[in-house]
Amino acid sequence: MSTHLTLNVHIEESPVFTKNCYLINGDYEYYHYLCDGFDDRGWGCGYRTLQTICSWMNHNIEKKCAVPSVPEIQTILVDLEDKPRSFFNSKQWIGSFEVCLVIDRLYDIPCKIIHVNKKESLENIVEVLKDHFIRFGSPVMMGGDVDCSSKGIMGIYVNGAESSLLIVDPHYVGKEQTNHFLQNKGWVKWQPLKDFLSSSFYNLCLPQTRAECANV
Repeated sequence: MSTHLTLNVHIEESPVFTKNCYLINGDYEYYHYLCDGFDDRGWGCGYRTLQTICSWMNHNIEKKCAVPSVPEIQTILVDLEDKPRSFFNSKQWIGSFEVCLVIDRLYDIPCKIIHVNKKESLENIVEVLKDHFIRFGSPVMMGGDVDCSSKGIMGIYVNGAESSLLIVDPHYVGKEQTNHFLQNKGWVKWQPLKDFLSSSFYNLCLPQTRAECANV
């Protein structure tokens, strides 16, 4: 488990929303481009979001696994025969389905995949995400096609068409990792549903496990 990465970068001194807000339960570490010296800029955001979710698993469930490196994630997907051998050492991105496979292999935890079609309103998944954070409290991976940037979802503010997702963005490159800095620069933010691209489909990976030992 990493000891140098910042914990719980979504936590704010003054919450933006005080009602109808549903967040993850338990600690996690913030993985992002170059955080471990491995240069994955431009293609590794899905791997980094997966690593963030794996760190949450290690903090909050009984089964522990070292957070896999990018090459280790690629090896797992090749071993599972989800990817050809040429995938190893490539710069090919991964999405929510691959994240689901790796979590299942490492932690024996199933994941629910939610698909949102192009032109379909993200309002349709508001109640699903609300229920997820109430029941499980685990981080969610979100990816798409036109909007192909992976995102970690750490919470949801429920207010109909004005609902927002709490995004932890893995695309950050740098050494400054304080919550204040990351939030001020927009690497951690509340993103309104209306700001997502209607021209893109989205896939979400929802790990189906509760925090068993949070903050222990």
